[in-house]
Amino acid sequence: MDPFRCVATIAPSFCSRFMSTKINSVDSSQGSSAREPEVPVRIKFKRLDKTGRHIIQILDKEAVEEVKAQRQMPDIKPGYTVQLKVEVPENKRRVSIIKGIVIARRNAGLNSTFRIRRMVAGVGIENLFPLYSPNIKEIKVIDKKKVRRAKLYYLRDRLNFKK
Repeated sequence: MDPFRCVATIAPSFCSRFMSTKINSVDSSQGSSAREPEVPVRIKFKRLDKTGRHIIQILDKEAVEEVKAQRQMPDIKPGYTVQLKVEVPENKRRVSIIKGIVIARRNAGLNSTFRIRRMVAGVGIENLFPLYSPNIKEIKVIDKKKVRRAKLYYLRDRLNFKK
């Protein structure tokens, strides 16, 4: 048996994407008619995680617009001194007033947060608040300082950070 003859019988008409080592048995009744190889049909599906993420983004934007329509939200930036009126659920829904410097802000739609640093009894305390939380009753900007950083974490090392 000639080794070259065996190679010639291996799928003479094949696509570059679909290679097969299956030996074609060409029937003498069919002759040498060009047969297309059986390529499996690819069915395209939409990725459900992408579709779901898109729907969540739309709902997130609608929720932010709804909260902004209900109450006035001042623009809060790092370096601003703010006063918050916060309803504390653990304290029988009493309103606490918190005053401090905004040291960070994270913009993430409905999940946007800001971090406030303040001094209580000589100890520095940081609080992280969701911007659109229903527990925040009022946000008032008291003072605006111009800063050159988006995150003012260096204030953690300073004792007199209000100056």
